Amino acid sequence: MAERRVTLIDEGREEVVAATVQGDSLRIRATELTNAIGWHLEAQGLCRGDVCVPVRDRAALETAEGIDLAALARVFDRPLAVDADEGVAVLGASATERAGRLATLEAPDFALPDLSGRMHTLRDQRGKKTLLIAWASW
Repeated sequence: MAERRVTLIDEGREEVVAATVQGDSLRIRATELTNAIGWHLEAQGLCRGDVCVPVRDRAALETAEGIDLAALARVFDRPLAVDADEGVAVLGASATERAGRLATLEAPDFALPDLSGRMHTLRDQRGKKTLLIAWASW
């Protein structure tokens, strides 16, 4: 197992953390987790502010190498995408949160550059008729 710097993306925030990498598994120290996403591990579970989420299998979540990001994602019922070779991990929104967003029929705000490099946000287009064309190479 090797320790290296990994970019952890959560709710649009990017934090570079030290992680232990073993295959596709990433483990980060508890202090790094708190600094990156604000949650910390206590006796009653994972806590942030007044909110605590119980952890049923603490041994699967935390080992001597740190907190397993895949186990953390399961605790929060959130998808996790990891590319250990590139040093990137992304925590996605939970199915409940995504369903709530779909129910509103309102797209979340985002920003993209035009061909001249000028940034445009979806928020700037609210209330206007807008044609949005999306393309992906996959």
